[in-house]
Amino acid sequence: MALGEFDLIARHFTRPVRRSPLGVGDDCALIAPAAGMQLAVSSDMLVEGRHFLSTVAPERLGHKALAVNLSDLAACGARPLAYTLALSLPRAEDAWLAALASGLHALADRHDIELVGGDTTAGPLNLCITVFGEVPRGDALLRSGARAGDDLWISHPATPDEPGWLGEARLMLEIFRGTPGVRTEGLDLDRLRLAMECPQPRVALGLALRGVARSAIDVSDGLLGDLGHVLRRSGGLGARIEAAALPRSAAIARQTEALQLECLLAGGDDYELLFSADPADRDTVSALAARAGCGVTRIGTLGEVGAPVEVIGADGRPLATAWASFDHFLSR
Repeated sequence: MALGEFDLIARHFTRPVRRSPLGVGDDCALIAPAAGMQLAVSSDMLVEGRHFLSTVAPERLGHKALAVNLSDLAACGARPLAYTLALSLPRAEDAWLAALASGLHALADRHDIELVGGDTTAGPLNLCITVFGEVPRGDALLRSGARAGDDLWISHPATPDEPGWLGEARLMLEIFRGTPGVRTEGLDLDRLRLAMECPQPRVALGLALRGVARSAIDVSDGLLGDLGHVLRRSGGLGARIEAAALPRSAAIARQTEALQLECLLAGGDDYELLFSADPADRDTVSALAARAGCGVTRIGTLGEVGAPVEVIGADGRPLATAWASFDHFLSR
């Protein structure tokens, strides 16, 4: 069944709200953070053919569109409040929209975040979400707080059988591309596709790390590339990453060492939290992650200003291969 613009909004994207007195029915949404809080705001866009395949199930597309934005709030240590959805559609099909909305609303309900507005138009399939969160004034996790000597940590699923381990999304992409040398025998491709299409934002961990982590970022474009943002914003620090410490699933461990490192260090689309903390807080970090329902692994140390960024191999020497992070205008 084809729908008009306002019919599809009323049918699939109008829900009761508590934090916005206007809901989705006015020109602007009104959001008031609690006393002593700051608003944290972020936007991410998903474009068909660039961020997702045309064959993705609409429920998963709805989930991922919100998940990648919630991941930004997690990296800031912000509690989700509300979001807007700008949706471009080649055609308005009721069944497809119902499934998209189902995936979107299910994740929104899980994180207690409300849809308060947005826009719809006809055009190539494109979803752009803006999220709003709140964080106590002065307590936000930032990229700029890292210090030399900090431990470097990465989050990951709590158990080996959960999908979404570092590098799995990139591995699935290489399988879709038919990249030579990828070892697919015995792999659970449904699990890998779930990792690619249904990332789990680490909101609970981000909230728990406020006051403990000194810097944080979510891994969307590759671990090394995103780490580079932290190092630059923190005054040009160096870093030493132990390749053997990088957490990896059985699917990743089955690949050649070169492909493993490519997926782990430059894969992206993981939406795990990469953060630094004082070495004295190691036990605290591990306990907070356990309470947040995920795992964390210490993968290295931050160096002094001007020191290099090195990935150290099993022999204790820096690996010579360079890894490039994803760039929307340079990567193909």
